[in-house]
Amino acid sequence: MRQNLARRAALVDAAIEVLAREGARGLTFRAVDTEARVPNGTASNYFASRDDLLTQAGGRIYERMRPDDATMAAMAAGPATRERVVELVREVVGRVAAFRTGYLALLELRLEATRRPALRAVLTERVRTDVEANVRHHLDAGLPGDADAVKMIYLATNWLVVEQLTLPGVFPAEEAGALIGALVERLLPPA
Repeated sequence: MRQNLARRAALVDAAIEVLAREGARGLTFRAVDTEARVPNGTASNYFASRDDLLTQAGGRIYERMRPDDATMAAMAAGPATRERVVELVREVVGRVAAFRTGYLALLELRLEATRRPALRAVLTERVRTDVEANVRHHLDAGLPGDADAVKMIYLATNWLVVEQLTLPGVFPAEEAGALIGALVERLLPPA
């Protein structure tokens, strides 16, 4: 059967919204149909199974989180200093946190991945590729620090995003920004 690619993308985006709001247990074809405002049974025509829908959602979140080419070019510009790294990390944390439903859905998917090997494989590949790209861009830009420092920043800032999205009162925005600065200053060598 020929499928409408725009409708498929809308259904996957609806699945992300349902995951963020209802959790993995609430992700049903009917819930996705309702969220996407399509007739009942539409999602089941596009996805072979719930596992297929979960896997597609995992891939789509990373597509939507990836910055566009203009943002990537802007991130590559500028001086290769610790201060620039602080700016870049703050930008990334802000951009990821702005896609609140995507990140919350990703947390749900990570939990589901502990029980679903196919989903685990998709997310493992996506995260590994993301980390490798972050390291490569950092080193290619001549920014201070090595691959391990980039990975430590990645790990710390991911948990900071979790705190901001789930318990925002723990580290208010101003404090979170200051913590990013302190993290980078402690991990990267001075100019």
